[in-house]
Amino acid sequence: MTNNKKLLLLGSLLFILMILYLTIGLNSRNWEYALPRRIPKAAAILLTGSVIAFSTLIFQTITNNRILTPSILGLDAMYLFVQTTIVFILGARTLEVVNVTQNFVLSIVVMMFFSGVLYKLLFRKETQNIYFLLLVGMIFSTFFQSISSFMQMLIDPNEFSIVQNRMFASFNNVNTDLLNLSALIFVVLAIYTYPYIKKMDVLSLGREHAVNLGVDYDKVIKRMLVVIVIMISVATALVGPITFLGLLVVNLAREMLNTYKHTYLILGSMILSGIALIGGQLIVERIFNNHTPLSVIINLVGGIYFIYLLLKERK
Repeated sequence: MTNNKKLLLLGSLLFILMILYLTIGLNSRNWEYALPRRIPKAAAILLTGSVIAFSTLIFQTITNNRILTPSILGLDAMYLFVQTTIVFILGARTLEVVNVTQNFVLSIVVMMFFSGVLYKLLFRKETQNIYFLLLVGMIFSTFFQSISSFMQMLIDPNEFSIVQNRMFASFNNVNTDLLNLSALIFVVLAIYTYPYIKKMDVLSLGREHAVNLGVDYDKVIKRMLVVIVIMISVATALVGPITFLGLLVVNLAREMLNTYKHTYLILGSMILSGIALIGGQLIVERIFNNHTPLSVIINLVGGIYFIYLLLKERK
């Protein structure tokens, strides 16, 4: 079966799940109330899934490693650090009172500022490389998690419960007012990345081969890292941290499509991400009655798949 037919089948499955998600439980008495609320939520799910799949595939290509996700850069830990610091200094009421758009913009700006300072310091010397950046990102991630945990132990239990809600991604509380801004940022970044997609096919061969084939390796790597940071910042600020979703869908896309061409891999990863999130949200709402966050299920399945990949790489 060709990759075009596989993508067509996956797209059809996503379309069916979308119809089921939007229409199950509707009747003549409640559709006017329910449908306008389900459509924005479904749009938020598809947008978040697309952003995470897109950025994770690029990140794995430039690091030439299939078991890494952008969360290793420490952006998830930075997001939780920002939310915890707001509650620790200004009180829990601040998160409830502050405008959601302001919180969204503040989180993105802080994460991008942190990443910008990191890149500036690390790439100032030509001897530094992306693996050194990943190592420093892991150290800062541990540092921010430790500081956040320390502050969470000091705050009031009621305030901690509010912070705890920000620790897990939730599509039930996503603010649909932020959808237009998030979608605009994603479209701009996708258009900016489009000329680099064919270079990604070469980058997947490794640094030496890419340089020998005429690709300006360092320039492309730095620009794509900026794109990844902005995308992950937007997705995290919109719904919260989802650690293993990108790892799961990107590797599934590689297994199913069995190609090196990023035009297929990006589209396949985004469709699989939509299937995982829409299908998962359908199960969470209809079977678990919203008692279990979707991010917990995604991280459980993704964690098991991560262990499988580790064992597979050892053979």
